[in-house]
Amino acid sequence: MSGKTNLLNPCTLRSTMTKEDPKMPTEPSSDNCSHCLLNRDMSKNKKTTTSSFPSKPSFMNWSMKDMIHVLRYHSILCAFALSLFFFMGVEYTLNMIPPSSPPFDIGFRLTQRLHHQLASRPALNTLLAGLNTVFVGMQTTYILWTWLVEGRSRATISTLFMFTCRGILGYSTQLPLPQEFLGSGADFPVGNVSFFLFFSGHVAGSVIASLDMRRMQRHELAWTFDMLNLLQGVRLLVTRGHYTIDLAVGVGAGVLFDSLAGKYEESKKISDHLYNTTDCSCADDATAAVQYKQ
Repeated sequence: MSGKTNLLNPCTLRSTMTKEDPKMPTEPSSDNCSHCLLNRDMSKNKKTTTSSFPSKPSFMNWSMKDMIHVLRYHSILCAFALSLFFFMGVEYTLNMIPPSSPPFDIGFRLTQRLHHQLASRPALNTLLAGLNTVFVGMQTTYILWTWLVEGRSRATISTLFMFTCRGILGYSTQLPLPQEFLGSGADFPVGNVSFFLFFSGHVAGSVIASLDMRRMQRHELAWTFDMLNLLQGVRLLVTRGHYTIDLAVGVGAGVLFDSLAGKYEESKKISDHLYNTTDCSCADDATAAVQYKQ
């Protein structure tokens, strides 16, 4: 065998052995040989050319028919476009809240009457807090069940991502506790301990569990969790346990970290597949080389 042969390339090694021994099989041991894939990608990159700018702007090709199509089939996006200009006007003409005044929260305004009723009934407040803690336990049990019993880790990974981000953001900007806060020893975290206001882990955890239920076609259970999450959000506003923005971001955080956990799982599956394929390919070619020498 020639001393110039690149032994690090299993395809080159097999090709050389084939030339010296016609009985040697010519097919590589794996269609996913890492060296072949790398060479193909490099060849494609060499052929790829940078696209030039269009000769004229895209909007100059729009017709009245296109605009009617957008209004008819993309009405939600049109509404969002109008809301952009509306809230720009609201933002630029709004009187800012002075430092000496409490924060303005529209959720607090809408639940003011319920807040007064609950403040006058401590026993009811404790009961609702206990029920909310049970719901948090249901979320936790389901998420751990999917991992420990069903062997699916996405919901657990989502929760880890979510609470890590919540801890960083909650510590970075520590909002003042609302003056009308109604605490309870039965609420989670139990014992009237301190907690981060931004964002709501109660809401985000419920969203993560609900999304997993829908993936598994457990729609009735998912709708049950959604309704309980809605009631939980109302209670948190009534007791001033969270600002409205905490609850809204909690919903978005649940969706975001569920999506990121899915991407994380996919990336790990791809990397594990490439590792196993390369490992097996190298092992097969090494075996073939040993047999050839013998």
